[in-house]
Amino acid sequence: MRAYMLGLAAISLAAAVVAAGQERGAGPAPAPAPRRDVSGVWLGPAVPLLEPTAPMTPRGKALFDAAKPIWGPRAVPVAESNDPLVTCDPLGFPRAVLHESRGMEFVQSPDKVVQLLQYQRAFREIWTDGRPLPADVGGSSPQSPDPRWYGYSIGRWVNDDTFVVDTTGATETSWGDEYGQPHGLGARIEERYRRVDGNTLEMTVTIDDPEMYQKPFIALKQRLIRGKQLEEQLCIPSVAQRYMEVVGKPASRAP
Repeated sequence: MRAYMLGLAAISLAAAVVAAGQERGAGPAPAPAPRRDVSGVWLGPAVPLLEPTAPMTPRGKALFDAAKPIWGPRAVPVAESNDPLVTCDPLGFPRAVLHESRGMEFVQSPDKVVQLLQYQRAFREIWTDGRPLPADVGGSSPQSPDPRWYGYSIGRWVNDDTFVVDTTGATETSWGDEYGQPHGLGARIEERYRRVDGNTLEMTVTIDDPEMYQKPFIALKQRLIRGKQLEEQLCIPSVAQRYMEVVGKPASRAP
């Protein structure tokens, strides 16, 4: 665990050093961004800084109040939390890009972009072949597609340096972020990845979820720097269970 935490600190420090050097004009200027290309490994801060959410609907507020996170101002001891992460459930979407965006890789092909996520070594297919997003996900019709942990995603280039991804149909049993913000099955999440230069990728996530929030809002704005490879960052159920028995439950019973 100590080595893991030191590794996270090193990633954050490297990002800060690169950003500071660029602001001061230290070293050679980065190469320009290649045309319509987000491929490669991208690293961000260990703890992304989220933007304030929009006011919630009554249903969204009820789900938020029922969440017992282990982060933030409403944090509870891990043994008392109902965060799906505690039992190593998939992060789902949009949490995968709001909570664990510290490491990701894009692999481009003619008809899709695959996003490899460092946490749990998960991947997403982002189709670029012109298909629309599916309608009526989770509906009553036999033709209605089933919800998915990471939803259904399509992507498009809006210019030579900005790749936009639209996602819907993510199962609402997952949390929206580490603080227990909710998301609905019909939520529409937009990710906007802009190549600033050869070493920098700007990421903006916007949520449009009328079932849970009173208006659309930007949930995250951050910059990622180019890296070399992703770490192996896994939540292992047997380890999580052992931690709960040896550390989590005894700590919650302590006076």
